Amino acid sequence: MKKAPKIITTCFLFIGTFILGITSTFFIIDKYPSLFQETITKLEKNVTITENGIADAVDKVYDSVIVVSTYKQNQVISTGSGFIYKTNESEAYLITNHHVVDGGNSFKITYTDGDEVEATLVGSDEYSDIAVLKVETKEGYEAVEIGNSNTMRVGDTTFTVGAPLGDVYSWTVTRGILSGKERLVEVSLSNSYQPDYIMNVLQTDSPVNSGNSGGPISNSNGEVIGVVNAKISSTGVEGIGFAIPIEVAIEKAEQIINGNKSSYPYLGVSMLNVEDARNYINYRRYITDNNITSGVIVIDIEKDSPASKNGMQSGDIITEINGKEIKNVAYLRYELYKYKSGETIKVKVLRDKNTKEISIKLT
Repeated sequence: MKKAPKIITTCFLFIGTFILGITSTFFIIDKYPSLFQETITKLEKNVTITENGIADAVDKVYDSVIVVSTYKQNQVISTGSGFIYKTNESEAYLITNHHVVDGGNSFKITYTDGDEVEATLVGSDEYSDIAVLKVETKEGYEAVEIGNSNTMRVGDTTFTVGAPLGDVYSWTVTRGILSGKERLVEVSLSNSYQPDYIMNVLQTDSPVNSGNSGGPISNSNGEVIGVVNAKISSTGVEGIGFAIPIEVAIEKAEQIINGNKSSYPYLGVSMLNVEDARNYINYRRYITDNNITSGVIVIDIEKDSPASKNGMQSGDIITEINGKEIKNVAYLRYELYKYKSGETIKVKVLRDKNTKEISIKLT
C-alpha cells in the first residue's frame, strides 16, 4: 500500500490544529468570560425637543398686553405697547417705555376687546427707559406673571406680544430665542448721533418692530422676563432685538409708583469724548502725540461740585471709574450711575502725561 504524499499529511495536521484551537478558544471564553470583556462607561444626556408651539404660554400673557397711544394737544405723536404689571381693587399699573410716552400730555390704552380708556402717567425715567401708567381696574384683565431673567439660558425660547407698526397689527406674537445676556448697548437719548448712555440688556432674535417698544418678552412658560425697548436697524442686520431685564424694570417701576423721584449722582463737569476732541485744536496734538484713543476730557468744572472739591482739573482725561474702563461719556454715565449720593468712587485720570487717581465723594 502506497503512503500518502507528504503535502497531504501536512494539510491534515494543519486542519486538525486549527479545529483544536477554535474549540479551545470557545471553551476558555465560556469558562472565563471576564478575560475578554471591555468595560465602557458612556455618559448620556437626554434632550427632548418638541414642536407643539407656545399657544398655552401666549394665552397667559396675551390679554394683559395693551396698546399705548401718546397724545400731544389731541394729536397722536407715538404708539407702543405695554402690559398690566399689578392691580388692586380699583387701579391697575401698566409698564411701558419712557420713550413711548415721552413728550405727551395725555395717554390712552387699548385692551384686546377694543375698549379704549384714558390713562394717567404716574411717572417715567429716561435712563432706565421705564414708564408707569395707571388706569381703573378692568374686570377680566389680570396682571402678567413675572419670571426671572437671571435663570434664563442662552438658547431658551422667548416670545413677544405687542403692536408692531402701530395698531394695525396689534397683539402680534413673535417667537425666537434668548440670543445673549448682559449686552451693553449704546443709547442716544436725544436726536444727537452721539450715544448718551449704556444699557445692560437681554438680546433676542424674536422679531421686534416699531410699536413693540414697552411690550413684554416672555419665556416658554408665559412669564415676563423683560421689557422690549430697542432693535438694531441697519443694512445686513437681522434678528437683533433688546429688552430691559424684568428685575431692573420692576425696581424702577416700584420706585415710580411709591413716588420716589429718580436721582443720579453727578461729578459736576462738562465733558467731551476723546474721539471727538480731534476736532479741537486745543486737544488734537496732545491726544495724538500720546496715542490716546478713548476716554472723556474734562472741559470745565462747576464751582463747589464733587469734582472741584476733590481736585479734578480742566483738561484731565478720565479713563477709569473704580477700575472700569471709560470709553466715552455714555460709559462714564453707565458706571457713575451704579453708585448713590454719599458714596466715594476712585477716578483715574491722565494729566500732563501722568496717571493720577482721585477719590471723589458723590452728591
